[in-house]
Amino acid sequence: MSTLTAQNLRLYEEPAYGISEAAVYLKVPYTTLRYWLGLSKAQPIIQPAASNPVRLSFMNLLESHALAGMRKLYNLQLPTVRSALRKIGEEVPRQPHPLVTQIFLTDRKDLFIERMGQLLNVSANWVQLNLDFYRMYLERVETDPKGLFRFFPFVVEPRPSEPKTIEINPMIGFGKPVIAGTGISTAIIASRFNARESIAALAEEYGRTPQEIEEAIRWERALPLPVAA
Repeated sequence: MSTLTAQNLRLYEEPAYGISEAAVYLKVPYTTLRYWLGLSKAQPIIQPAASNPVRLSFMNLLESHALAGMRKLYNLQLPTVRSALRKIGEEVPRQPHPLVTQIFLTDRKDLFIERMGQLLNVSANWVQLNLDFYRMYLERVETDPKGLFRFFPFVVEPRPSEPKTIEINPMIGFGKPVIAGTGISTAIIASRFNARESIAALAEEYGRTPQEIEEAIRWERALPLPVAA
């Protein structure tokens, strides 16, 4: 992330997402996300960008996405993750957001990072080599040559076949969901569809495929209703 500008870093750390909103974006239960943030009498695994009220940053979204992958895809236990993060804090001090900035390997029991050609077990007190590892990097998080992130959340449910149609990027649309590769707000698409404009007409006006318009509508239908002030 060394090539990121100070302005980009500030945008990545802005408290921009409420817990309910983030939980839907990430396809994780609201109570689970609260637990990860340390709001249920447990030590936080992820430190939210703001605490009163609790708000998540874009980097918090990516951390939560990584943690969800560890839990859903690899069934890693939270004590294992906590131990790994503590060990990384010792090995790489002052490294922010290790769930995002570190590339983890796993044998579905322990977590490992690579150091100088060797695999270091960061969830236990010993080193183990030559196991059958599964790469755990964020497959739905892309970075460009400048180190800028693009996050493609799951629209329906976490599965390999989910298309990367929706994008969350602090550099576009104030970090709110858009159709990937564009600045077209999914909220605007859904609003116009709810006002009885057809999918075909919206696709033609915005120069997108009907499938992209449908995905934008499907995404917005999964979001929580806004809370009145």
